[in-house]
Parts: sequence; structure tokens; C-alpha cells
Amino acid sequence: MAYDAEDTRRRIFDAAAAEFAEHGLAGARVDRIATVARANKQAIYLYYGSKEKLFAAILRAKLEEVHVCVAVDPDAVGESVGQLFDWYQEHPELIRLLLWEALEASGEPDESERERRDGFREKACRLVDGGMARHLPEATRVRAAQDLLFTFMGLIAWNFAVPRMCRMILDEETDQAALARRRETVIEAARALATAAGRRHGEVSE
Repeated sequence: MAYDAEDTRRRIFDAAAAEFAEHGLAGARVDRIATVARANKQAIYLYYGSKEKLFAAILRAKLEEVHVCVAVDPDAVGESVGQLFDWYQEHPELIRLLLWEALEASGEPDESERERRDGFREKACRLVDGGMARHLPEATRVRAAQDLLFTFMGLIAWNFAVPRMCRMILDEETDQAALARRRETVIEAARALATAAGRRHGEVSE
């Protein structure tokens, strides 16, 4: 059978995503990734350069995936936030990767961070183009949309970052019951925030 480079890259990517989500960057082991991926360590370094670059590539790809799959529609904020909540629930590895990055990153901006910053800025600009924050002066609209976008993400992500606390505070017997309650609450909170942001100019979001 001929060597399939793309299939090897995919296996490495999938194995590394699981390894990093479980152990973080410092605790991840390239030999374990190679074993699970049925690839040799040299292939990992050939395709990705280093363990750090592999982690950055995976996190960048996961964030791009959610960006592509879910867009925040300024005319349907509640529905969009509900879809984003569902995406995070179906892909718990992203929250774990982001938490590991927060714990282990050096704090100095790198090329990956600059690319992600540009992606988030583009998303905020699309919200502004769709009418969000149009009651504000033009020079401040993107900043307002960025703040609102990050608030939405925080409302969603915290539920999956601390599922046990979520279950205990809500006094539910299972994570599923707690998350079902939280999904509705997060949607209503997002609608209220979007409505408050647009009230001064007569905007209505859902």
C-alpha cells in the first residue's frame, strides 16, 4: 500500500488532540502520540516541527472549526449562542485545550496568537457589519462587538470548564440536567445583553 501523507497527518492530529486535551502541553508525550497515530516520531517533527507547534496548530484548527461551524448572527443572537453552546458540549476537548494553554503559555504573543487575534477581529467586524452596536460612534463599534463576543463566549465556556461546580450550584443530579438548564439561561442572558446594547438605537435582536 502506498504511503498516504494526508492520512498520516490526520492520524497524528487526532492522536495529538486527545493527548494534549488529557495531559496538556508539558505532560503530553510525542512517543504516545506516535503510538496512537501509528506513525513514527520523525513524521511528527517533519509535519509540525515541534511539540509546541503541534499544540498551536491543533488549537488554531479547533478554533477555526468552531468559527466556521457557528456564526453569531446579530439578528438571531439567542439562536446563535444556543448553537455555540451545543458545539462546545459536543467538542469538550476545546475547553480543555484552552485551559491548558492558559496554565502553560508563556504569556508572550506568538505567531499563532496574532493569527487568532485577526480571526476574532474579523468576527467582531462581521457583527458590526450586521448592525450590532450601530448606536455607538463608528470608531467604537468594533470594540463594543469584541466585548460582547467575549462575554458570550464566557457565558458558554464556564459551564464546561467547571461542570462539577455547575451541577452542585444548580443542585442537579447529573451534568446533563445542569447543562440543559444552563443552555436556556445562557440564551436568555445573551438576548438580554444584545437587546440592551441596541436599545438606544431601536435595534431588536430576536
